[in-house]
Amino acid sequence: MPFSHHSHSGQFCKHASGTLEEVVLEAIQQKFQIFGLTEHVPRYRIEDLYPEEEGLTSTDLENQFNAFLTEASRLKQTYAPQIDLLVGLETEYISVLDLQRLHDFLGEVEYVVGSIHHVNGIPIDFDLATFQKALQSGTQVGTTENEAQEAFLCSYFDAQYELIRLVKPEVIGHFDLCRLYTPSLQFSDFPAVQKLVERNIAEAVRYGALFEVNAAAFRKKWDTAYPGRDVVDLIMKHGGRFTLSDDSHGPHMVGHNYDRAAVYLKSVNVSELWFLQTAQEPNSAGRKIHPVRLEGSWWEHPFWDHRSK
Repeated sequence: MPFSHHSHSGQFCKHASGTLEEVVLEAIQQKFQIFGLTEHVPRYRIEDLYPEEEGLTSTDLENQFNAFLTEASRLKQTYAPQIDLLVGLETEYISVLDLQRLHDFLGEVEYVVGSIHHVNGIPIDFDLATFQKALQSGTQVGTTENEAQEAFLCSYFDAQYELIRLVKPEVIGHFDLCRLYTPSLQFSDFPAVQKLVERNIAEAVRYGALFEVNAAAFRKKWDTAYPGRDVVDLIMKHGGRFTLSDDSHGPHMVGHNYDRAAVYLKSVNVSELWFLQTAQEPNSAGRKIHPVRLEGSWWEHPFWDHRSK
């Protein structure tokens, strides 16, 4: 599609590459019409920094994020004749401190991508060993594998619910990242988890969030985008609306696997796609941006002709 609502750059994210301007120029080259700039918000505890951030402090991360906001604003104005850049952020929720400090930045951005990357304070998308550590973090001696899995998933979706309820993100980021290393896992095999999944979807639908179909899952060896087919079915059941994101981590990833995302969207019978557009009136979260339906059949948009050449 001619839009993505979730991206990163090496200039402001240590596990990405390239400058923010290089990302924007690549999006223009690929004929994106709307492109969201959404670097991670700072983390505030030293123990929450990643290995590639060794030597940095939480103050350094705050300064880095403020520099992102300044540069994103400059690029938005500079390239306005060629592309509509939306300046947003992607959340972190490791401890209650993250949600408290998030409010420092909410007035500086146009929208929020609401994502969970940790369970019980442990990253779930860094590597398999750390994921396994998170999976076992809520267990006790004698806990079965199924019980550990259920506790892990419940913790993830409870954190996601708090984020959805308190922040009202306009875009729900990679809804089912919790099964990053277990893509074949079915939430319906865990009735308590399935209940939480539906609760979270219903709450996001209630205030009008968009659920991103995130193409990054394909480069993580999934055969679907995030979310998987079972979650897409539940979102459709509750009347939810979808948007599209590449979750790019540098200019070389802009629009990556959008062709596969299109095939996936058709396979799960998603007939409508939505995008965010700035507006005069505030939404339910108080931010002046609203979802707009892409007119016509999304698969007939000229954007796809460009990508097939």
